[in-house]
Amino acid sequence: MQSFSQLGVSRAAVNALSAGGIEQPFPIQEMVIGDVLAGHDVLVRSPTGSGKTLAFGIPIVDRIASDGPRPAALILAPTRELANQITEDLRPIAHARALRVTAVYGGVGLVNQGQNAARSHIIVATPGRLEDQLSRGVFTLDAVRMLVLDEADRMLDMGFKPAVDRIVAACPSQRQTMFFSATLAGEAGAIARRYTNDARSHENGPSARHAAIEVEHRFVTAGEDRVGTLVEQLDGDRGLTIVFVRTKRGADRLVKRLVANGSNAVAMHGNKSQRQRENALARFQSGAVDTLVATDVAARGIDVEGVTHVINFDPPHDRDAYVHRVGRTGRAGRTGVAITLVDRHQEAEIASLADALEIEHELKGSTHNGDGRAHGGARQGRPSSGTAGRHGHDGPRSGPRAHKPRHAATEANQRRRRSRQGSRRAGTQPTG
Repeated sequence: MQSFSQLGVSRAAVNALSAGGIEQPFPIQEMVIGDVLAGHDVLVRSPTGSGKTLAFGIPIVDRIASDGPRPAALILAPTRELANQITEDLRPIAHARALRVTAVYGGVGLVNQGQNAARSHIIVATPGRLEDQLSRGVFTLDAVRMLVLDEADRMLDMGFKPAVDRIVAACPSQRQTMFFSATLAGEAGAIARRYTNDARSHENGPSARHAAIEVEHRFVTAGEDRVGTLVEQLDGDRGLTIVFVRTKRGADRLVKRLVANGSNAVAMHGNKSQRQRENALARFQSGAVDTLVATDVAARGIDVEGVTHVINFDPPHDRDAYVHRVGRTGRAGRTGVAITLVDRHQEAEIASLADALEIEHELKGSTHNGDGRAHGGARQGRPSSGTAGRHGHDGPRSGPRAHKPRHAATEANQRRRRSRQGSRRAGTQPTG
């Protein structure tokens, strides 16, 4: 493995990374940094949690002159949470090179945000708010020489393609473009090739089919008392837990019922103000609350250390949503647990999703191999509170309360205490 210095990263950036406890590059960083420093466009397929933020962030910081025109770099992200996370991750190394970074997203005042962005070398923005600021004429993208589209597939899923097309057209044609996506197939791949020029391609980690390889998957029967089933799952040994629901109103209702049942939970969704969302995330990250109830869009970009469990209270609508949700745990090489509550009438749908992702299960309705047997030979049968599978295991594991060992929860508690003191665990890299 090459060091950051051997990849060509500047001494100032290396020192800033080291001060944050980051000594060695992750595989995606080792793949990409050299090409970006050399000025090449890149197409990168990489799952969340792989360290891709620094893969593009480090060379961007090193290629920008502090006395040059601004903004010189633009990073587009699908949600304000991800934009904010990227900004926070880049700020220490940008500061080491005397560069300013500003996040541009909705929910905060336009005037101050626009003024700060106009003075910044790097802008990290969501498409909608960026267009709002550009229409005000506070700054332009005429000087942008480095453009990043992060989680581009998600931006397309969220309907941002027209806005992204307009933003890309507003940037100079002579620029360096970096396209990061969980998939480079279909529309995402076509757009990636259209936005880039003679790009170097990289693939890191498992494909979407295998993206949750370090996660144990459990499918739990949910009867009439679905909330009671959820409470039972939350009662086990665990660290921080994200519970996914499909609707904003559903998130609020579920938090009320969890609190009434003695659980410590908070909701996060698009109807919350930016301050409310930031406060909810801060309380969760610090461990003041250990359960975050969120919708898919609100949780995009959440990168919180110590998330040991993800629970699908409402099943995801497709396999990409499942992979995204599960990707909130088992990050950066750590393991995690994904639990999906399943009603009887949902068994066939969830079985099909699990088959597509090659997750072992015992759900009825599996069509894999045409005989009702799930991939890997899992028995056909009724889902139970112990039905579980992990990619790469010889077979499914079962048991009524197959929770992770208590030491996992203890370690998570230790991490939360460190978070309260405002420090990161040395050697752990941030989002991406």
